[in-house]
Amino acid sequence: MAEPTFNVLWLQSGGCGGCSMSLLCADTADFRGLLRQIGVNLLWHPALSLESGDESLAILQDCLSGKVPLHALCLEGALLRGPEGSGRFHMLAGTQEPMLHWVERRSAVAQHVVAVGSCAAFGGITAGGINPTDACGLQYEGDHAGGVLGAQWRDPSGLPVVNVAGCPTHPGWVLETLAALAQKLPMPVDALDTLGRPRAYADQLVHHACSRNEFYEYKASAVKPSDLGCMMENMGCKGTQAHADCNIRLWNGEGSCTRGGYACISCTEPGFEEPGHPFHQTPKVAGIPIGLPTDMHKAWFVALASLSKSATPQRVKLNSTSDHMVVAPLIKKTRLK
Repeated sequence: MAEPTFNVLWLQSGGCGGCSMSLLCADTADFRGLLRQIGVNLLWHPALSLESGDESLAILQDCLSGKVPLHALCLEGALLRGPEGSGRFHMLAGTQEPMLHWVERRSAVAQHVVAVGSCAAFGGITAGGINPTDACGLQYEGDHAGGVLGAQWRDPSGLPVVNVAGCPTHPGWVLETLAALAQKLPMPVDALDTLGRPRAYADQLVHHACSRNEFYEYKASAVKPSDLGCMMENMGCKGTQAHADCNIRLWNGEGSCTRGGYACISCTEPGFEEPGHPFHQTPKVAGIPIGLPTDMHKAWFVALASLSKSATPQRVKLNSTSDHMVVAPLIKKTRLK
């Protein structure tokens, strides 16, 4: 196998490190081998690399000077601009310089810049509440374009920051994005959606392939944690609106939030951390959920929900409010004769 030539520098700032933890759950027994297979040379990662201290600082300086070509700068975690724009809430260990400045300068020489996770992309959990650290994303501050690099920033190929949003990110989203950037043909701008997220996963909805879809079809809803029914109507699930392929590209090969009994909180969306209501409750007006399924008009939803509820099979109704299957599907012949 040829030596990987696509150099990736991974930095971390204001976050929990969960995206790196998730990355290590990639479907492989040889993580380094998988990186080599897609052509990626991981120059340095604060948790995965052996280099530390002066050795790691030398790598960062070589990237800035051009001695080592920097093909992709990956940032995990929001950038902390406080106090008062100084960035000194996060100083890079062993230096007298804020991480904010380290990222800004290396973004200027990188061939591509990748925001790994919703914190790096939009601010995420780190920017929640009163945001005392003045945290923001690389090119977004919540819904608003700008962030640290500015709305007009583009890499040499014409791409904005590639926002691999998620809290955490699926390992496949990150690796697939790096593999695409490492190809000789440049990634086209239309490979990203309007928020800079790779459309390879962001053009899907969490609702697609959800194991609770039969309950959704009949609006047979869960009313408490552990119920098998659809969690949209009462339990705060936003899977019909959230852009991600979590139920198509399963986590750890077999799971997802909804399959584990947890409502989707739309963690790939800017501002998900402050929905304006408890995560486990669905806000309603006159009994109708405010957050309707993507592309569905309110009147059509009301009509469909009424019709579906009136036609719900007893089996589906009973199973929806149980933590296990109470009634199995009827055995019937499906052939014409």
